[in-house]
Amino acid sequence: MKPLIKGTLLLALVSNLAFAVTNEDVEASFNPYKKGMPTIPGYTPGMVINKSNVNTFKDYLDPATFALVSDGSLELTTEQAHSVMLHPNYVAATQKNASNVKLGAAPGTIEGYVAGRPFPAKPDKNDPRAGEKLAFNYKYSQVVGDSGRIYPFYWTYIDYKTGKKEKRVEFDFNFISLKHRTTQAPVEDIKPNASNIYRNIYLKVLAPQDLKNTQLLIQRFDDDTKQDDSFLYLGFQRRVRRLPTGQTTDSFLGSDLMIEDFEGYNGRVLDAEWKYVESKVMLTHFYRHSELKDTEPKDSDGYGMATFGGKNGCFANAPWSPRLVHVLEAVPTNKTSPIGKRVMYMDAQTSIFPMILIYDKKGALWKRWDVGFSDSAHHAPQNKNAGIAIYSTASMLDTQTQHCTALQLKMISDPKLNPPSMFSVQYMRGGD
Repeated sequence: MKPLIKGTLLLALVSNLAFAVTNEDVEASFNPYKKGMPTIPGYTPGMVINKSNVNTFKDYLDPATFALVSDGSLELTTEQAHSVMLHPNYVAATQKNASNVKLGAAPGTIEGYVAGRPFPAKPDKNDPRAGEKLAFNYKYSQVVGDSGRIYPFYWTYIDYKTGKKEKRVEFDFNFISLKHRTTQAPVEDIKPNASNIYRNIYLKVLAPQDLKNTQLLIQRFDDDTKQDDSFLYLGFQRRVRRLPTGQTTDSFLGSDLMIEDFEGYNGRVLDAEWKYVESKVMLTHFYRHSELKDTEPKDSDGYGMATFGGKNGCFANAPWSPRLVHVLEAVPTNKTSPIGKRVMYMDAQTSIFPMILIYDKKGALWKRWDVGFSDSAHHAPQNKNAGIAIYSTASMLDTQTQHCTALQLKMISDPKLNPPSMFSVQYMRGGD
């Protein structure tokens, strides 16, 4: 056996083993800014980055955002970067359990996971499964905490060429984790759960009339090798049907989003081949929502949704700041997928994706998926102690069809808003 091949096989074997996770590993994973927030040459918090100065920051922007700023379609406001500290229960669960976690022999399998971040150690470019480990960190992240509700939730469909607002769809989105809970009662698994479901997503369309009462239920199993169970209820048909797997990459309700795009990425770990590219400082859409200067009229609790601007109102009026990210490439394992690859920018502190670039099968940029996050401590008052990075804005730009979908939302992390009974086919049949 050639030394190189032998070494590669040995590395692959070693990467599957569980190792003791130190206090330093956990500290560095959840508090990478202990010694201060990252800096960028020429960058001053509060400055505006536009086509006159964007070349200075080319190395700190994803290529799609750089192109938009370069041609004058977008200007980036900035603010002082802030650390986003996750819930201490989630951190403690990581400390307690991570040493027992390892990848299984087959892709998309994990062993010994209980709760918290599965792989808090710094990713290693020499580890052939480093990307897969980061993908599992995302799967078990605190992307909305143990449960959350987005309401109201508005998707505005916009012709990017003309600025015409074609449609506005109002949703009620709900999420709940049945397993690996750390922050909301019950902290232990929610039972009964005979199917061993990890997490559920349920949404319902409230307006316009032609889409009203459309509902979608996604049940994701803890076993990543099992396909999701997904069900669609169409109000005009008055029946629930199982959603074929291939439809997760179709346009959802005529928008620029696929079901697979929800929350940044809504697929299984097994649905992609993951490659860890590098870790670097980049400008990302992380900010304090409560400090936004440009919002819609505020609710009684003081929360106001972000407004949208830039070319034809496709981009959130919310600031950017420098943060450490892990860059991943994800190539779909299903060769019938219309996606060639995703380039995914994972926030190192929270393990979630503020930016994803989607490329077609020919390697051309297809879509830019920008999700803005706020520290929950600086969001709606109800989220003050949630200990998560919380959705605040999002926009999907299809660069090929010249169309975008702008998303405005209010998310609340409160288990009373997400009873487990909501996430069932029987609930969907209840209709309007």
